[in-house]
Amino acid sequence: MTEFELIAHYFTRPVRRAALGVGDDCALLLPAPGMQLAVSSDMLVAGRHFFADVAPERLGHKALAVNLSDLAACGARPLAFTLALALPCVDPAWLAGFARGLLALADSHGCELVGGDTTRGPLNICITVFGELPAGQALLRSGARPGDDIYASGSLGDARLALLALQGHIALPAERLARARQRLELPTPRLALGQALRGIASSAVDLSDGLLGDLAHILRASGVGACIDTRSTSQLMAESARETSASSALDPELLRQCTLAGGDDYELAFTAPPALRAAVAAAAQASATPVARIGAVQAEPGLRLVDAQGQPVVNRYASFDHFQ
Repeated sequence: MTEFELIAHYFTRPVRRAALGVGDDCALLLPAPGMQLAVSSDMLVAGRHFFADVAPERLGHKALAVNLSDLAACGARPLAFTLALALPCVDPAWLAGFARGLLALADSHGCELVGGDTTRGPLNICITVFGELPAGQALLRSGARPGDDIYASGSLGDARLALLALQGHIALPAERLARARQRLELPTPRLALGQALRGIASSAVDLSDGLLGDLAHILRASGVGACIDTRSTSQLMAESARETSASSALDPELLRQCTLAGGDDYELAFTAPPALRAAVAAAAQASATPVARIGAVQAEPGLRLVDAQGQPVVNRYASFDHFQ
């Protein structure tokens, strides 16, 4: 199978929303009047971002999901994406599974594959995604203000627990590992929540590298600091960690590490003024996405942790870094 036969067989579909899709030198996108394009790229590298034996259908899902999560953090609606794919060889069964997972998630969010590239090489997946949103309504990292509440969506830490178990560092019962592994390999981009937060959230970021590390991006961009209540963050603890029997309980410090700095969660962290707490609750309900208020933005720079009594907690939680 040649490169162009591969593209035609697995990744070419009729154009739906784009003005021009796969098959030309460029795709042509036409956002609706009064709308802006939101654009983001993410790369997944074998051995760095995923195990070589991951099911191809799940890998296709995740490759697009991590990009859609960026659109969610901006408050954008998905429009289209491109796919650049390096393959060590042409494996029809693998390609069929990968395309099935990729395109199923794309179809569920109305996101059209409009172009890209393929080549031979170590397995590497790079997607660029395009979204649209009303001009001037994008959620940015730079809008947090002193006094704003800090929120996080969903639960955190399952992906990190699954990674540690798959690497042999911890033991998880089969059922709990399956639940955690699903969060690692099939993340849910919080697109409905991001769009519902337009006009409510003052800033937002998606949680790809860990809560504290990603929240720090908001603080730097906004020129502010924050105080995080670790009692509140315990509400975010991984679903697969909530087994409390003595025989299966996990080390509490490990759970805090996974919750605060685990990575691969693809939830949203965001800020909003206290006067809009009811609006935040309504956005969470409308998007069927749980959110928890976990702290407050402060004028003094830096990220501080406190316990249930308001006493300082040492922040020893380092989030994921691609070059460490």
